[in-house]
Amino acid sequence: MSDRTPSATPSTTDLTLEQRAGLGSGADFWTTKEAPGVPSVTMTDGPHGLRKQEGAGDHLGISGSVPATCFPPAACLGQSWDPDLVTRVGAAIADEAQAADVQVVLGPGINLKRSPLGGRNFEYYSEDPHLSGVLGSAWVNGLQSRGVGASLKHFALNNQEADRMRSSSDVDERPLHELYLRGFRRVVEDATPATVMCSYNAVNGVPVRHSRELLTDLLRTEWGFTGAVVSDWGAVGGRVDAVKAGLDLQMPYDGGAGDAEVVAAVNNGDLGEDAVTTAAQRVADLANRLHSSRETAASFDDAAVDAHHDLAREAAASSVVLLSNEEVDGRHLLPIAESGVTGSVAVIGAFADVPRYQGGGSSHVNPTRLTSPLEAIRETWAAPVTYAAGFTTDGSGVNPALLAEAVEDAANADVALVFLGLAAEQESEGFDRTDLALPAEQINLLRAVRAVQERVVVVLAHGGVLDLRQVRKYAGAVVDANLTGQAGGAALADVLSGRVNPSGKLTETIPMRLQDTPAYLDFPGEHGQVRYSEGLHVGYRWYDARELSVAFPFGHGLSYTTFAYDGIFAQPDDDGEGITVIVGVTNTGSRRGREVVQAYVAVPESAVQRVPQALGGFGSVTLDPGERAELEIHIDRRDLEYRDTRTGASVLEPGRYVVAVGASSRDLRGSTEVELEGEVVHVPLTLTSTLAEAMASPVVAQAIGDAMGAVTGGGESGGAGAGDALGVDLAAMMGSVPLERLVGFSSGAVTTDQLQQLLDAANEAH
Repeated sequence: MSDRTPSATPSTTDLTLEQRAGLGSGADFWTTKEAPGVPSVTMTDGPHGLRKQEGAGDHLGISGSVPATCFPPAACLGQSWDPDLVTRVGAAIADEAQAADVQVVLGPGINLKRSPLGGRNFEYYSEDPHLSGVLGSAWVNGLQSRGVGASLKHFALNNQEADRMRSSSDVDERPLHELYLRGFRRVVEDATPATVMCSYNAVNGVPVRHSRELLTDLLRTEWGFTGAVVSDWGAVGGRVDAVKAGLDLQMPYDGGAGDAEVVAAVNNGDLGEDAVTTAAQRVADLANRLHSSRETAASFDDAAVDAHHDLAREAAASSVVLLSNEEVDGRHLLPIAESGVTGSVAVIGAFADVPRYQGGGSSHVNPTRLTSPLEAIRETWAAPVTYAAGFTTDGSGVNPALLAEAVEDAANADVALVFLGLAAEQESEGFDRTDLALPAEQINLLRAVRAVQERVVVVLAHGGVLDLRQVRKYAGAVVDANLTGQAGGAALADVLSGRVNPSGKLTETIPMRLQDTPAYLDFPGEHGQVRYSEGLHVGYRWYDARELSVAFPFGHGLSYTTFAYDGIFAQPDDDGEGITVIVGVTNTGSRRGREVVQAYVAVPESAVQRVPQALGGFGSVTLDPGERAELEIHIDRRDLEYRDTRTGASVLEPGRYVVAVGASSRDLRGSTEVELEGEVVHVPLTLTSTLAEAMASPVVAQAIGDAMGAVTGGGESGGAGAGDALGVDLAAMMGSVPLERLVGFSSGAVTTDQLQQLLDAANEAH
């Protein structure tokens, strides 16, 4: 499904107007309508696993679903920084979809994590648009390689749950294009998703469902999208205006009200019939294309269940991030097998026995099986393993009996593995968090355990960023498990024991405190509006620009081995459209391991505002001890461009680009420079252009300079004294004056007609 040409489909012009209108809305909660020559399409939730309901589905889509593999959600899987792995997960989900007769899986979600409080952050990959776009493309390519359609969501700026059905995300043009739309553009251009899902919210006051600028001008005309635009479930109000904007399919079934509105609008001349035909044809093309790739004999048998569970385990283990790993008695706490532990292991924390492994809401998967960390640890260690819950997850506070039991186990063990995190009730689709704190009873437990045990390892289960100041204080090693999916227990045992060397990297910054975060003063907004006042400075861009200390930086993740970098070199691509970076990486430790190498780009002499640095590309190498390899990283021009607000175009600026390479955004091992030719932006001069802008044109400069002698003091009576008398650089002050004002300033020496003639000549010269 990588080409942009739909399979042959009968023309919908042969259908009645009522039938064409009907193709633009659902038949029920999960399926589309049939029509002559157009089969029905079944859709289900499923960014990290299939969520297909039995039968026709309930009217809200909230009842149970058939068993399916629960892979790590995007927040966890993204920490692998491994597009190939993400592709394999997408393909596995597609195989299960084929067996379940599902044609479209509603994913991936690639919205940026603007605020760590976002209730749906567990469904999204990163705070960075490049990483989100690359991993989102990998997931779509994997899914669609098996003949199942993806639904890229939530387009666009759906960055919070508060008032999500009607709030307006108010954002300036540059951050809109350079941050919030950039990942969507990459997935559309690189992976050709079958559908794009229109989000609930408005953007700059216009509901996305009614935004022709987003759904047609940008998505189709500028990016070349040829699939169908489907609404988020229940997102459409005003179906006629939605069709005008470019929305093709309203979901779910609304009783036929929207279809009747469309027919009536065509009949009374308020809606062109061609718009209805075009939308119907896109839905028909989608349906026929996906049904032509159906595998009617597909099954999800026991062998496939086992294979997908193993893939889920691999994905989780590859996504675990080792945040810190201190030494005790000259040995690192992890891996356990090499830490000097010979006696018992105390497993503490309710999440060890009843794991938190996925988020809540529409993406909740009914797993085929579930492995708890406690079960896996007991299977892994020959030494005695004790377990104490230590706390409850019901919000009831400190339980003295559970606390005492945990402290006793910790005191009698060689090492304490403490499992902390957030319960499903504390973060989910439908609401945003209000703070970053772990529950007080968990911090109280950790403090008490550390008082009796020197070797403390904390394992974190959560979907959103946490305040880790207290955790860092009391734990010698911290493992960020995030939400690891159904096989996360075994994956954690693999990492803790050393069977797997951790290679995951953070996809979002862990701040010191909530008050330091970019959107702190403007989240979640009020009265239906949220102002994106941080502009270009989202995530690590913000912390770098403000030189703020962070708990753990974007891209951070430790290993049980070490890596050295050398030979960093960069050059422009042959077509001048990007940069190719080459770096040597050597495994300088004693274990085989994988290193994720990150390339960040800065434009020091830019003519426009730039962030201190931005991720431009990444790659990874797996090396044996002592082995060296050269890694090539390509930086696409799309990640180097800025959006010119004067022309409405994305521009590659000419000049010097500095490329820094490292293991995280704040662990940069070296840098190099590249000169790019770029492109010069020629903005037509008008009477509202400033004198400084006009003087940049040789055609204008001499004529205006001569005519302005009397104004700047260059005439017989002025000399340099006019500027001196005012105590200012008069030329600099006049540079900001619009040309049309020169008529008045020159006392008639310069006329409007003269200025316009000069401007016409200057514009023609370009």
